Amino acid sequence: MLAAAAVCPCPPILVPEVAAGAAPELDAARNACLDALGVLAAAKPDLLIVAGPAGPDSRGPFPQGSAGSFAGFGVDLTVRLGEAPGGPPVPGRRLPASLAVGAWLLERAHWDGSPVEGLGVGEPLAADRCLRAGADLAAGAERVALLVMGDGSACRTVKAPGYLDERAADFDAAAARALGSADVAALSALDESLAYELKAAGRAPWQVLAGAARGAGLGGQLLYEDAPYGVGYVVAAWS
Repeated sequence: MLAAAAVCPCPPILVPEVAAGAAPELDAARNACLDALGVLAAAKPDLLIVAGPAGPDSRGPFPQGSAGSFAGFGVDLTVRLGEAPGGPPVPGRRLPASLAVGAWLLERAHWDGSPVEGLGVGEPLAADRCLRAGADLAAGAERVALLVMGDGSACRTVKAPGYLDERAADFDAAAARALGSADVAALSALDESLAYELKAAGRAPWQVLAGAARGAGLGGQLLYEDAPYGVGYVVAAWS
């Protein structure tokens, strides 16, 4: 059963080495993410699963120790899922960027509470399949925790990656309300087509969370909500 969850944004610029001179602009988001990870640690899960959006080559499960890199963003930095930097390499696919950011957050938080696995979620995955996938994850151990990586719309301003879309603010507000209150029904009902049009990469992972949380009786807390760079970022903790 799902014992706790943390929801964090997943832009690589959350990593200070990637953000470089702009790093202080996301200090509040980073701190909120660490607070959310503290809620996961307090739940003492038997298994932590990091889930986030992934492209066609990076979907599906990743074992503990899987490596990710920020070389594609101009930074010589490697992270390992659930293991300290410099651990032995695990053969297999590289983590998608979202899970690499999650692995970096876990390293920053000195996570040692339980084994860690990863799940790359296809951004176009239909809501019903997301919900089923979440239910399967929750059944994987007696006490499961989720670290759910994902961004809201990328259309909040004219300088945003998706330019300005007047629907984006309302979509992000609805998602933030659902995430902040652990409203499983509202998350399950997020519009897939609208999310795709607004480039909201977090929609599918959030609905995986909704599937995992059904019947768990968790409450939520919104720790951060903003749209720097025209992209909606939310941090929430469920326990």
